[in-house]
Order: sequence, then structure tokens, then C-alpha cells
Amino acid sequence: MGAPVLRKKSRELSPAEITSPETKRLIQDMFETLEDYEGIGLAAPQVFESIAFAIVHYPQNEEPKLIFNPRISILDETLQGYWEGCLSIPELRGFVERPRKVKIDYLDESAKPRSITVEGFPATVFQHELDHLFGILYVDRIKTSPGATLLSFTEEYARYHLDGDEDAESLDD
Repeated sequence: MGAPVLRKKSRELSPAEITSPETKRLIQDMFETLEDYEGIGLAAPQVFESIAFAIVHYPQNEEPKLIFNPRISILDETLQGYWEGCLSIPELRGFVERPRKVKIDYLDESAKPRSITVEGFPATVFQHELDHLFGILYVDRIKTSPGATLLSFTEEYARYHLDGDEDAESLDD
């Protein structure tokens, strides 16, 4: 947090750029970073590339989604909340409410048009990652109210918010 690239809107890529050897190397590097940090998603700005590309690979997802130039549509505005974490903001968690169902239109790694509809926790994961492409961090989406404890260090989150809450899911990207 604090790196200017995380606050810029990312530029879209042409089909030729998406299928280039440079992008293929970036994809491999991002997969290695995701694995090293045990994340479930990573956006190009998080590795200092201001391009509209993200990887989403949460446990329920059979295979990773490589998303270029996404467009997101809200299908159900009902808010759902999760404790989110982020590789760009280590050691913190924040409670964020987001729409529960979204559709994402995007180009895949072959520059072919694709679409995916997700709801529940996966919808939060996709929205979190795609926010990075627009210069938005999850801390920007925390709604505050007097006395609210919606931001926590990871250790305290585990101690006070995760223990005993069987329905708790959290997001690490």
C-alpha cells in the first residue's frame, strides 16, 4: 500500500499484447507469486504492471481464471460481507460488503471473449481482484460507523473474529 501503481486505472491490452511472450512470462511470474504467498487472486498492478489483468484461483474454482480487460455487471445488489485481506496490505483484514452476484465479461489468455457469473464468496473474490485494475483497494470499501471494528491486524482477526465463527470466510488475494 502506498505504491502509486495501486491507485491508477490499468490500461487495457490488445489481443496481440495478451498473447505475446512477455504476457506469458508475466502470467507465469504471477502464478509463482500467488503460490509463494498462498493467495487466491492477484492483479497485475500488485506486481507493478499497470495493465488490466488478474488471476483468480480460489479453492472451489476447478482451474484458475485469467482475466484481461474485464467488464463487471452487478446482477444482485444484495450486500454480503467478508473479512478481506490483500497481499498489497499485509497483516491487515477489513470487513467489506459487496454485491452478492456479478457477471464478468473478459478476454482469456488467448484473447477470446468469455463470460462468468459468480455469487457468494467467489463474487467477492472477483470483485476484490478487479478493483485493483481500477486503483481501488479493499480498505477504500470499508464502511465505518462509530465504534465499528471493521479493520484488524491479521493476528487479532484470527483471535477475535475467526474463532468460533463457523460461517466466517476470509479473502487473501
